[in-house]
This record gives sequence, C-alpha cells and structure tokens, in this order.
Amino acid sequence: MKTLDNALEVRRKLYGAFERAETATDPAERSAWLTFALVGAGPTGVELAGQIREIATKTLAREFSSIDPGEARVLLFDGADAVLGAFGPVLSRRVARTLRDLGVEVHLGSIATQVDEHGLTVRRHDGGTDRFEARTVLWTAGVEAPPIAAALARATGADQDRAGRIKVQPDLTIPGHPAIRVVGDLMSLDELPGMAEVAMQSGAYAGRRIRHELEGRRRVSPPFRYLDMGSAAYISRGRAVVKMGRFHASGVPGWLIWLFIHIVFLTGFRSRIGALLSWAVVFASGSRRERAFISADTPSAGPVAPPGAPADPPDVRPDPPRPA
Repeated sequence: MKTLDNALEVRRKLYGAFERAETATDPAERSAWLTFALVGAGPTGVELAGQIREIATKTLAREFSSIDPGEARVLLFDGADAVLGAFGPVLSRRVARTLRDLGVEVHLGSIATQVDEHGLTVRRHDGGTDRFEARTVLWTAGVEAPPIAAALARATGADQDRAGRIKVQPDLTIPGHPAIRVVGDLMSLDELPGMAEVAMQSGAYAGRRIRHELEGRRRVSPPFRYLDMGSAAYISRGRAVVKMGRFHASGVPGWLIWLFIHIVFLTGFRSRIGALLSWAVVFASGSRRERAFISADTPSAGPVAPPGAPADPPDVRPDPPRPA
C-alpha cells in the first residue's frame, strides 16, 4: 500500500468479498469468498489480519441475512518461524497468541509459490505443498522498487539489491555520481527497512547536504546514520505492540502508545483533533462510517454494448418547460 489508491483497492476487495459471499449459492464458492489470505507476517500483514477479523466479527456482524461474517477465515502465511520477528521473541509470541485469539490462522514456515484468482499454493519447510481456496489474497511481504530504480541503475551502472533498490554509499550518493542521492525505500544501505521513518531521516539528511553544498560549505559532513525511533504494530482495538530499544509494550498500553505516536505525527492541530474525535467514536462504538466502495467489474453507467454494435443516438430531448 504505497498510495491512497492502493488502500482503497484493498478496501474494495475486502468489502466486495463479503457482498459476493452473500449472493453466492454454492457453499464452496461462498466459503472461498469468506477466506482471506495474507502473505507476509510483518507489521502490514499482522495489522491487516487483525483488522479483517475485527471487521468480520464487529463491523459487519449484523449486516447480512444469508451469511455470518464472523465465519470469515483469515490465513496468515510467512516463511519465517515467527510473526513480527524484528520485534523480538517475547513480543512475537504475544502477537501470535493475540492473533489466534482473534481467530487468525497463522501458518509459519510456509512460502507462497503460486497465486491465482481462486487461491494460493504454499510450500512447507518439509517440502510438501498445500492448496488454499481463497478469492482474496493480499501480498504483505514487501514490494519491489519502482521501475525508475532499474532505469537509474542502467544509466549509472549502480548495483541493486534483491528488491531492486539502489545500493548507495554512506552519504547516500551513487558510486561515481556524487551529484545523485537516493533516499527512502529506493535506496539500499545497511539493510535498512523500507519504512516511513527511514525515508524521512534520509530525505532530511540529503536535503541538508545539498543545502550545505549550495552555500559553499566545505566542512566534511558525517555519513548518514539512521536513528531507530522504534516500531509499533496495531493488531485490533485495544491491542498493539511497541518496541523502542529495550522498552517493550503490548496490549492496552501498547495500543495507547500507538495512538499517541500516530496523532503526534499528523500535520496540523485540526488534523490531530479531527483524528482524535473520529477515532474515539470508532473505538467506543465499533462502527465504521467510511465503508463505500465501487466494484471494478460493475459498469458505471448502464449496460455496455457488444463490440461492433451501433452506438446509441445522442439524447436530443428538449429541456422540460420551466414555469413562468
């Protein structure tokens, strides 16, 4: 989810799956629509898994007549041996326990080898394979660098990592091209993750270096050093985990810290107050107002004529008479 459009597309698929399940007459097809598979048990996968179960059991609990949304299966796959491995073994075990309490089926040591419109196939550590029928599969195991990275590598001869990111020097420049700096999740340096905090700090560093050069400062600037501000992952209402150095928090305390962090980083006083009030309503009542979506395969204005059919004549009816 790099853009707002990506997030809206995910929401469309989630809510659309419940609508498809409501109209399905075949039990197997209905079950497939009510099965959601997520590949990758990092922060994004864990947060989405918890949110889907919360939507199914609370938000949509009494919204349908033919299905019980609470029966929705949420499958979380990861090739590692723990969820949120970067948070340490203690928090990882707590998160896994919380997910299972929510009804999420955690499949560790499972690598997705094939995904199609009907589901996915995963390979276990023992070499065996399992097939899962799921009409909604969400990839939460990271993304490749955008095409501009490959174009830049070809033009400059820069090396790329496995995800296609540009390998940079400690000052964020490309070897042999001191005028080009690469930041954010487009750069590869010291195995830093593609997170917003890395992008913010690297962008600020590059901006300072450029400003110093334009001002004619000759002092040698230190190399870029990432200051780890910690990590936080939201699971469900009242449940989150936070890791800041040696400080760990989970459950309600972790959730409150997570809320505080996200409100603080919003821009503008009105945005913070608005978010605080809207979130308070959601957390207190469990309702979600923003649930509108448009199905991609639904025509937006009337039926579509078959290929080669003559176009409809234009509507030339006069406007209705207006009262004097």
